[in-house]
Amino acid sequence: MAPGRPIRFTDCTLRDGEQAPGVAFTVAEKVAIARALDAAGVHRIEAGSPAMGGSEAAALRAVAADGLRADVVAWCRAARSDVDAAVRCGLASLHICLPASDGHLRRTFRAADSHAGRDLGRERLLDVVAYAHDLGLSVSVGFEDASRADDAFIADLAGALTDAGVRHLRWADTVGVMEPSAGRERLEQLVRQAPAEWEIHAHDDFGLATANTLAAVQAGFTWVSTTVTGLGERAGNAPTEEVAMALRQLLGLVPGLDTTTFRALACLVAGAARRPLPAGKAVVGRAVFAHESGIHIAGLLSATGAYEAFRPQDVGGRRRLVLGKHAGRAGLRHALRAAGIQVQESVLPALLAAVREHHSASKRPLGRSDLRLLADRAVRSLQATCEDAAPGIPTRPEVA
Repeated sequence: MAPGRPIRFTDCTLRDGEQAPGVAFTVAEKVAIARALDAAGVHRIEAGSPAMGGSEAAALRAVAADGLRADVVAWCRAARSDVDAAVRCGLASLHICLPASDGHLRRTFRAADSHAGRDLGRERLLDVVAYAHDLGLSVSVGFEDASRADDAFIADLAGALTDAGVRHLRWADTVGVMEPSAGRERLEQLVRQAPAEWEIHAHDDFGLATANTLAAVQAGFTWVSTTVTGLGERAGNAPTEEVAMALRQLLGLVPGLDTTTFRALACLVAGAARRPLPAGKAVVGRAVFAHESGIHIAGLLSATGAYEAFRPQDVGGRRRLVLGKHAGRAGLRHALRAAGIQVQESVLPALLAAVREHHSASKRPLGRSDLRLLADRAVRSLQATCEDAAPGIPTRPEVA
């Protein structure tokens, strides 16, 4: 794996992402998301399935006609009718998908056995690819359920496809059963046996989609297939933002995307999908750069990299220092300064105890008004204690 080599992205939010149960984008939402993906620098946008017709076809036509820099791609089955539907939508780039595992091939082609299923699948795929090429279309091919398919069959079919002029091939872990270390070995062998522009499409059924995508890149794959926030069927896909930041920060590779758009892009997709963005969502969640622990805040105030893998602004996020049950004195002093509240150092122990109790009871972080109220109470309590200890000695207010 050459350090610094570029990795290119196919974003499938508008196709695989929309296949998440209950999610349906309007034409306007698809166009808006496609524009945001294009602005982020995504190389290919898999915009939908033209064979569905209706509003799906209308959205494909609108995205294709929008003048985007990204290559807008139609997802097609290995069927001439799907190719014709893509042409009617004004698309010049197709991704043609064929089931690759024996179980899927037997069911799809009603084959008597695995050998017959493979032969029928191969024949159908090569026919549809030739048909699309005759129409002057750009074609990539994907192997569905490749992680449960025979590796020799995929390598042989990949060789036939490259001979037919197809250079861009997708290997799909359709049900998320790939294990990163073993998967990397399989994919390294595939790259050696069938050189091509290989793309990984990973699902997250075991929470391994990002790890498996990185494993494929380490095996020599140069394309990754992702969705914004990992939106997709079942547990979803490899998230665009996670993969991009991991490629850059962990592998030293070039994702070629404007990562500062990630937070806004995630909010756009979450809103259109009517699926709230989890606060702790890696890279783009609201809580990713929120800190409460006293030790962590003290570290961050002295060195911002102490408890953050990358800067909030790198992904369009914002750092928040939260006052709560686990606050420490450094965080409390910082919050007091930010709120313009001045108290003597002797007030801090009582005020810190009050802050912790308030958060434990309310289960929400303190705002400025809460902090001022608790500071007033702590000062009055300390004054009363001093007067009891030394009656007749005047005290002055300690909150300004």
